[in-house]
Amino acid sequence: MPVRFKDYYETLGVARGAGEGDIKKAFRRLAREFHPDVAKDKKKAEEKFKEINEAYEVLGDPVKRKKYDELGADWKSGAEFRPPPDWTERAGTGRGRAEEFQFDGTGFSDFFESFFGHRRDGNGSGRRPPFAREEEIPDSRDIEGEIMVTLDEVMHGSVRPVRVTHPGARGNRTETYQVRIPPGVKEGQKLRLAGRGEGGGDLYLRVRLARHPDFEVDGHNLIYEAELAPWEAVLGAEISVPTLAGRVNIKIPPGTQGGQKLRVRGRGLPSDGDLIVVAQVVLPAKLTDAEKKLWQQLAKESRFAPRE
Repeated sequence: MPVRFKDYYETLGVARGAGEGDIKKAFRRLAREFHPDVAKDKKKAEEKFKEINEAYEVLGDPVKRKKYDELGADWKSGAEFRPPPDWTERAGTGRGRAEEFQFDGTGFSDFFESFFGHRRDGNGSGRRPPFAREEEIPDSRDIEGEIMVTLDEVMHGSVRPVRVTHPGARGNRTETYQVRIPPGVKEGQKLRLAGRGEGGGDLYLRVRLARHPDFEVDGHNLIYEAELAPWEAVLGAEISVPTLAGRVNIKIPPGTQGGQKLRVRGRGLPSDGDLIVVAQVVLPAKLTDAEKKLWQQLAKESRFAPRE
């Protein structure tokens, strides 16, 4: 079934040959601009934020990006886009007969669901009432899709409406289900909606955490890269860092090395996550004449010898 092609490079505003660093910078810039927490038009920003996340979900992953780029010249086919005949097998989605089911409200487009998601139908438990005739009860099958969950939802939980279009001999039927996202939900966790599959089977939604412009996620911990001036790393400093509950001040000890990790307990995801601040020492790209003289004086005075 043809779906509308998503040009992820256009969404992020980068060239098709852009490097990983440029893609990451573009995502962070756009994600901060359209994050629902800071935008005035929250509804519009929320939709744009989902598009940006989906694009980075693919282009920020070397494996997914390679498969996406393999679509080749067919990417110009627009609404009538169809992938190459063997693309599904090469992409390894394992969708089975997933094209029969359509999801709306999960945070992912049909394009992503079809070609990068885990959407599928499965062999259900075959539950039937006793003595039921074969033609009365449809086969029981589980169905599975993916749902994008923001870090704010991980913190506080939420209830989201998700629409699922089920195929049928007499035409498709669309049903809306209320999906409860519990606080502390993790990447890859499956949310089960009992009896919402086919013929009494279950519906499973696999959690995909939305990318965040400031944080990486490691289990329940949040990873934040803090840029430090050289003198802050050498002499120590007090800096402000973001958390999901607002900014906090932390102390940078004297002699902090690039890549050193500082732990801020209890500032990660529930229930026991921490914020891990990774020090990134940033050198000035340009120096004034006065600054250059000071660095030269420091070089003469310093006993630091890193190559010994």
